[in-house]
Amino acid sequence: MRDIYPIKGLDHLEFYVGNAKQAAMVYAKCFGFTTTAYQGLETGERKTTSYVMEQGEIRFVISSALGLESAIARSVFKHGDTIAVIALAVSDVFTAYQSAIERGAIGAIPPTTQEDSYGVFRFAAIRAFGDTLIKFVDRNDYHGIFAPGFVHRSASNQSMGLKSIDHIVGNVEFGAMDHWVEFFVKTLGFDVRMHFDDHAISTEYSALMSKVLEDGNKTIININEPAPGRRKSQIQEYLDYHYGPGIQHLGLATDDIVQTVMQLRQAGVEFLPIPKTYYDDLGDWVKEIDLPVNQLAELGILVDRDHEGYLLQLFTKPIGDRPTLFFEIIERHGSRGFGAGNFKSLFVALEREQALRGNL
Repeated sequence: MRDIYPIKGLDHLEFYVGNAKQAAMVYAKCFGFTTTAYQGLETGERKTTSYVMEQGEIRFVISSALGLESAIARSVFKHGDTIAVIALAVSDVFTAYQSAIERGAIGAIPPTTQEDSYGVFRFAAIRAFGDTLIKFVDRNDYHGIFAPGFVHRSASNQSMGLKSIDHIVGNVEFGAMDHWVEFFVKTLGFDVRMHFDDHAISTEYSALMSKVLEDGNKTIININEPAPGRRKSQIQEYLDYHYGPGIQHLGLATDDIVQTVMQLRQAGVEFLPIPKTYYDDLGDWVKEIDLPVNQLAELGILVDRDHEGYLLQLFTKPIGDRPTLFFEIIERHGSRGFGAGNFKSLFVALEREQALRGNL
């Protein structure tokens, strides 16, 4: 790992949405997030409304525009609800920003300092794929609830057992994957950990290629691009409806996937249906996970293993009306992979949903 400047971890992800209040209610009631901070008209903010939502180590910021001139309004008009900002915690915003610019990054927000009675909050941002921003955040000298301008909110909900963000997956155009992989390696100091080609991730109809990037603090970002196929891949469908590159899904980690999925389903979250034939082929090895196959089948949980262990995973349907953003729920037991053994079954399930939408 080449530490160009130390990245301490993921600070938060910011969603740009059409109605932050309603979206926050969905993430609270359906996904178990607690609203911890807020800014909007009542706090003196005239351009945006934002809700800070947390569960385990996960922190989301749900933001919408209060006027037509906002970058958030333009983003929502083009992309629909989307994850627009990946915020990384750093020790020195100025150094991080300048180092990224010197290595070819395009600046979006220069180093900025905000102060209130709780201290000094510093941030900056560069541009990544599509309209996605990489934001550098330094809160070493800030001891407020989130950032200046936010007030405390205490709207707790029952946790669904989501612990952390396991990985972030971005989709880019055909031929652009290597460019953006180089961007993360050169400007942010990530390393390429895995590479899946179109032979590993394909069906009769479609395929994709993917590279897995990781920094020294185990922040994982996967970059996907579509590969030529007989029909439209799920990556191309995303690009068509998102109107360009962006974040396709998040892997959300849990220590008890069965309990988490049962709670999410009860709260109304819809998951991708998996063909029952998938569970006929699991074989005796699945016994080592100490979960009955019929329970896995009932909940639609996929299983994969490698030389380091195994993992359990499943995927929600798209969160909004557009077939773009969705979530993956994942429980790891040693395995550091991404369910390569499930790619075929997963793609078949995704293509079935595409066909229902008339997009295959």
